[in-house]
Amino acid sequence: MSNNIVHLNNIHETAIIYSGAEIAKDVEIGPYTIIGGNVKIDSGTEIGAHVVIEGQTRIGKDNKIFHGAVIGREPQDLKFEGEKGCVEIGNENTIREFATIHCGTEAGSGVTKIGDNNLIMAYCHVAHDCQLKNNITITNAVDFGEHVIVEDSVVITGLAEIYEFVKIGRMAMIGAHSKVTKDIPPYILVDGNPASVHGINVVGLRRNGVTPELRKEIKQAYKYLYRSDNNISQAIKKMDKELNKSSEIEHFLRFLRNTSREICR
Repeated sequence: MSNNIVHLNNIHETAIIYSGAEIAKDVEIGPYTIIGGNVKIDSGTEIGAHVVIEGQTRIGKDNKIFHGAVIGREPQDLKFEGEKGCVEIGNENTIREFATIHCGTEAGSGVTKIGDNNLIMAYCHVAHDCQLKNNITITNAVDFGEHVIVEDSVVITGLAEIYEFVKIGRMAMIGAHSKVTKDIPPYILVDGNPASVHGINVVGLRRNGVTPELRKEIKQAYKYLYRSDNNISQAIKKMDKELNKSSEIEHFLRFLRNTSREICR
């Protein structure tokens, strides 16, 4: 056995932990898992068997990473030439079996980032330079292209394909098997191949504590954008002029103003 491999408490004897790795004392690591020398893992995190965590990877507190997940490996990008990129994972995330999360690139942000309290189910793939915020649910075998941004409290259901550079707004929901090639504004429900808009994510709004009054405002914003002859600029003007300035509506407006791509219709 190489001299640059170390063993710590709560780590199975068959796991390989390279020197330089910074691992909190209470981290649990299962059989045959490999942790690279530039990895940092904070307290309370549990890592299952046959997991590979390499590269410049930072993992926060109280995460659960299941059997066979691979985190921090080089991206599937033909332009990649070995430059340094990293993965940052926050706190209280669950990453299920055989999920893959690749490192960032110099051509992108340099970091693939996962926020807090996300559920990434089995066989999901998070490509390089993706930015996933907080409280997101991603069900089995969802595939993210590179540079995707997903805002808080989004639900993406099984086998959906999210194309590169797509941005998905807060509390949106994407149906199973959907092909998403355009930006999805906040609070919207989309489904299909290619994905199209099917209304407001009412269930998601209720689950996230959005009041009936605010849901009514969001419904009106949706009508201005999707149930009228307004273009995006005209819809923004209508919302800005006629709707109450709640944080939800302000976020809707900010998303529309900042999008540089076509939105899903």
